Amino acid sequence: MQQGRSAPAPCAAIDRTSALSILARCDELAAHSTLPGGLINRVYLSNEHRAVNALAAQWMIEAGMHTWQDAAGNQCGRLEGHVPGLPALLLGSHLDTVPSAGRYDGILGVLIAIAVVDRLHSRGTELPFALEVVAFGDEEGTRFGRALLGSRALAGTFDPDWLDLSDADGISLRDAYRAFGLDAAKIGDAARVADDLIGYLEAHIEQGPYLEEADHALGIVSSIAGARRFAITVTGQAGHSGTPFDRRHDALAGASEIITLIERSARDAGLIATVGHLEVFPNAVNVIPGRVELSLDLRAELDTERDDVFDRLSHEVTQICHSRGLTLDIRQTHNAPAVACSPGLRKAIAAGIAATGQADAQLLLSRAGHDGMAVGDLTEIAMLFIRCRGGVSHHPDEHVTDVDVASATDAFESAVLALAGATP
Repeated sequence: MQQGRSAPAPCAAIDRTSALSILARCDELAAHSTLPGGLINRVYLSNEHRAVNALAAQWMIEAGMHTWQDAAGNQCGRLEGHVPGLPALLLGSHLDTVPSAGRYDGILGVLIAIAVVDRLHSRGTELPFALEVVAFGDEEGTRFGRALLGSRALAGTFDPDWLDLSDADGISLRDAYRAFGLDAAKIGDAARVADDLIGYLEAHIEQGPYLEEADHALGIVSSIAGARRFAITVTGQAGHSGTPFDRRHDALAGASEIITLIERSARDAGLIATVGHLEVFPNAVNVIPGRVELSLDLRAELDTERDDVFDRLSHEVTQICHSRGLTLDIRQTHNAPAVACSPGLRKAIAAGIAATGQADAQLLLSRAGHDGMAVGDLTEIAMLFIRCRGGVSHHPDEHVTDVDVASATDAFESAVLALAGATP
């Protein structure tokens, strides 16, 4: 662990840990973006990443932590327990975004974690473990096409082959580390040791409608769905739009049939499947498409269910292409196994929610991926969900209320205290 700046003396934290202050900090972070007009885009190892790390470090110091930026560019802070050197409870989320993002996905979880540490430090609360906050630099995978780079590094599962990944400008991940002031050869230094942690807790907007439908501010994540992603290329033969149908090998017509099959198969199986990327070549109004590139994102609570559906899809997609005289290439680009949340940590979150006066706490599957999927390889994890209007996420219309943020911060603090009470 790289040691950084020292914390100041404890101070009153009432104002800066209020819901309104947390939301104001979300607004402050949102200003660090590559997009104009108030839209948000902030990617890994960019100048905007550097700026938000600096702000997070400043707020961590105010909360009583000493801080450091790890070898992967994750911003970290630590508050010691009742004696120095104890294993830590890790709290956090991520500060990177998708293009045209909302203000709260990931960001809110980092700021709630800092606020909770601030409150406990200001009251002089002594805990039987240390508290650490991590603001992961890359969860979304927007820049290099590989999600969870920050948390994979922390978990010790970073693949050195990823250093050869390139962004849209042809800049490799290795060179991006260098430009950020980091040494790609030392990425392993970011890896944590399991014995140094007692668990990981994350607060996050739900990214779904179920809390709102139940009129509940908060919920508990049961597990994070396992996700597989694929790049699919369908190749036919380009030709003049006057070509008779019986002589066509239309890649787009085949891809359209494949997309309909994907949706139907996922619906029937109760899974989630998304085709979010589609590129047509040569993309001319009077030319039969000769090649189509599309993506597939397939998610399920159980990996076996997801994999069974993919196997059936792969067989049927192959048949579609064969019947149309098309060639098919399917390449897997991402594989994240489902991660179940720890019963013990879920119990602490349930106690935290109960402490806010909410009588019931739903168990909810997270269909979206999170840093906890990577951290789960290292230590036990659990997540607190916060109601999000309409379930909208990854969009400028992301919205939470100050009342719900206040409840979430109180619940997260109470969850930490519940764990402390259960720790010898």
